[in-house]
Amino acid sequence: MRAPDRMPDRMNEKTLSIAVPGGAITAIRTGPDSQPRAVFAYAPGAGSNVNDPFGGFAGQRLADKGMSAVRFQFPYMEAGEKGPDRGNVLEDTWKAVIEAVRVPGLPLIVGGRSMGGRIASHVAAQGIAVDALALFAYPLHQPGRPERMRDSHLPSIPVPTLFCSGTRDAFASPDELRAAASKVRSSTVHLLEGADHGFAVLKSSARTREEIWAEAVEALLAFVSATAVVR
Repeated sequence: MRAPDRMPDRMNEKTLSIAVPGGAITAIRTGPDSQPRAVFAYAPGAGSNVNDPFGGFAGQRLADKGMSAVRFQFPYMEAGEKGPDRGNVLEDTWKAVIEAVRVPGLPLIVGGRSMGGRIASHVAAQGIAVDALALFAYPLHQPGRPERMRDSHLPSIPVPTLFCSGTRDAFASPDELRAAASKVRSSTVHLLEGADHGFAVLKSSARTREEIWAEAVEALLAFVSATAVVR
């Protein structure tokens, strides 16, 4: 029998308001009880918000490992609108968040799921100073549209980058993801066996969504350790 997906306790969370061009957005910081070793900034996919379940799960797991995590939502979600903001608005939001959460002397890892991570990768490619990227379910192309790859900016990314996606992700097959990752000067690919773009797995896999989430976070921790981003 499959165990139900469950979320960890959230006693160490704090809701924030971050100023962005044209207004402010809601963010949630999760942190350890002591001084953090690093900061991870996370943005959700296009259909989610600051309460993104994977973002919340990751924040708690990272706090257990001594890292602070800040997840946020874009202005269109703040306003209750359905369609994402224009690209420049999404990028400006990411830049404002990076400056708001940066802590002098601590490594800053940025990324997110699907669109949230894709926009973070554009900002990093533009030269905004961060220490690493973590791209979960990177949407390399729309399903069935492999001729329209979102990879032209990848060679400009100067920092170590993790690509962590499911093997059943319709937005990037494992081979497509590896080829895209190879365009980044320092990249790591971790494949989540049986997971789709939303990190869901088939019932026949005998795995839970929480187990997939846990594997994804462990891949992030192994990545930052192996690349010496966080010691």
